[in-house]
Formats: sequence, C-alpha cells, structure tokens
Amino acid sequence: MSRDIIIRGAKISDVEELLGIYAPYVRETAITFEYTVPTIEEFSERMKKTLTKYPYLVAVQETEILGYAYASEFKNRAAYDWAVETTIYVKQESRKSGVGKKIYQALEAVLKKQNICNLYACIAYPNPGSIGFHEHMGYQTIGHFLKCGYKFETWYDMIWMEKMIGEHISNPAPFRAITELNHFVDANKMVQNQIEIGEDGES
Repeated sequence: MSRDIIIRGAKISDVEELLGIYAPYVRETAITFEYTVPTIEEFSERMKKTLTKYPYLVAVQETEILGYAYASEFKNRAAYDWAVETTIYVKQESRKSGVGKKIYQALEAVLKKQNICNLYACIAYPNPGSIGFHEHMGYQTIGHFLKCGYKFETWYDMIWMEKMIGEHISNPAPFRAITELNHFVDANKMVQNQIEIGEDGES
C-alpha cells in the first residue's frame, strides 16, 4: 500500500478533507483534548499560521488524503528555535498501514533542512497505539504529567516524548522558516524533489 502513497505539502484547499480526518478524533477519542470540532474557518487559520514557519504535509493515495502531519512552535522564545512539537493524524481505517511512518519520515526530512534538532510529541496517556508508534519512530518518553486532562468524564495523564535529529553544536545554523525552502526529501525515494510547500497552486 505504502508504495502508492505520495507525500506533498498541504494546501488550504485540503482543509475540508483534513478536518474530516481530525473530527472523529475530537468526537470519539481523548487522543486530542479538544472538546469541539473546529469550523473550517478555524482549521484554515491554524493551517495558515503553521505554514508561515513550519511544514504541513499530507499523504495522498490516488486522490484521497490518508493522513497529515505538521510541526509547530515548541515555546515562544528565541532560544527554542531549534525545537518543535510534531503532530500526526491518520484516517482511522488507514492506521497501521505504513502511512504514519512515511509521512513522519518526510516531516523529519524537512525539519532537518530547517536546522531543527529536537522533536517533541505531546500524547494523552494511556494511548498505547500512539506511544508505540512514536517509540518505533525513535522517540523516548521524557516527562509524565498526572491527571492533567479531563475528557469524557475521565481524567487523563499526558506524556512528552522526545527525538533528537540534529547535533547540538556551538553556533548552530539558524532556523530556516518553511517559506525559505522550495523542496523536501521525498520519503518514497529519499531524494530531493522540486515540490513547493504551502499555498494553493504551488505544487
């Protein structure tokens, strides 16, 4: 299945399909602590904000989007420029199909080109599926917070997982916003492809 999956930059015109992937996680699970499914307008604004600095990628098979992943600001201080939070959602029927691995590999490839060193994932606990997936991708649990999220009349813990993808050297290369890049390493072939990331009509 994964051989036919293409990773490309998300477009604002994808918003309805991406929201369709996210909505069941809001309504039916504690994987996200959000209570209410955002409107298309709200979701679009979130995408636009992300795309000013970070990659937002989708996994496509033929014409269907199977999942998406993006990076976001870890903390709003200059010293944190080399760290990001990563997020991934896959259609529930496409989980454990290889989609998640492929899109995360592509996301990491872009983040390396942005000179990112640290990746962080914030995950509700218990969530053996997501935790196991991130462990498989090389993340390690570094923090466990007790009963800090309340949803569906249940208190949930939250954990932070971490992965290093860059060297921590003196005078590191500065962070490069996604708008400065015009290519990323395709996880299908691990070679550079001229694929624009972001706005409609660029890919």
